[in-house]
Amino acid sequence: MLLKLKILDLTTWVLADNKTKKILITGGAGFIGSHLCKTLINENHYIICLDNLLTGSINNISELMNHPNFEFVKHDIIEPYYRDGINEIYNLACPASPIQYKKNPIKTIKTCTAGVINMLGLAKKNNAKILQASTSEVYGNPKVHPQPEQYNGDVNPIGPRSCYDEGKRCSETLFFEYKREHNLDIRIIRIFNTYGPNMAVNDGRVVSNFINQSISKNNITIYGEGLQTRSFMYIDDLIDAMVLIMGSKDLSYPINVGNPLEISIIDLANKILDISKSTSKMIYEELPKDDPVRRKPDISKIKSLTTWRPKTSLDDGLKKTISYFKHLNEKN
Repeated sequence: MLLKLKILDLTTWVLADNKTKKILITGGAGFIGSHLCKTLINENHYIICLDNLLTGSINNISELMNHPNFEFVKHDIIEPYYRDGINEIYNLACPASPIQYKKNPIKTIKTCTAGVINMLGLAKKNNAKILQASTSEVYGNPKVHPQPEQYNGDVNPIGPRSCYDEGKRCSETLFFEYKREHNLDIRIIRIFNTYGPNMAVNDGRVVSNFINQSISKNNITIYGEGLQTRSFMYIDDLIDAMVLIMGSKDLSYPINVGNPLEISIIDLANKILDISKSTSKMIYEELPKDDPVRRKPDISKIKSLTTWRPKTSLDDGLKKTISYFKHLNEKN
């Protein structure tokens, strides 16, 4: 039986079983995972939040800890995890910022390989749907712009970023091999630059860096000339897309999820300085090796298959994120 449901203002067709789903979210105490936990709890599902707290934080999920439909398990997915009755798995576990994965490169690779195999095995055992949080980094320093899903990328397999870039490419390979061999119901999303509340203060990503530097009145660090571009998506838009894609039928191929509005890094810095009313100055440092020059998603596929569109403007999203970091700064 099929029932038409409205999910986060987006209409899709999902199976009607009249039951609360038991959903496993790996990396659930992280930036993206914590928002996903809150959204799915509000939809009355039972959430198992799995996290080793290497980069995640209990503070991100503190308001959920006493909820009757929420369970936190401290666990590293590199080690097997066994659980019955799981309906869906969102596999988000992995260090995701350059500072984090360059500090733990081997662990990052293991998470993307052994960890993914463990989660695919769990999905197979439970006959559960499983979604892999992949990344725009699979495109490397792209020679095609914007980047469609059929573009195979230009990735350095032995560079300082390769533990993450190639790790995620291997994760996608494993997902498709499990689909081909075991007919697993898979989802893969390639997430482009995302920002918002619950980002770690010290994660080294450009939005959090600029906001922290601006509200602390420290110099804004620009790498290179700041002419490289990115496309930034607010966290709420990403969560909408994740839930929609998991609930939709026959989307078992990679799908770009991002906001195609492209902006240069120096223009982003000026925008953050303006919104935060900061007097910080800009300083320039050498561009890191293998840092992409341009990054912009082609979202034609998700637009043709679903009703999803990014809704949050960059200005509105930055205002919310700056407010969050100012609140953190005041608490400390």
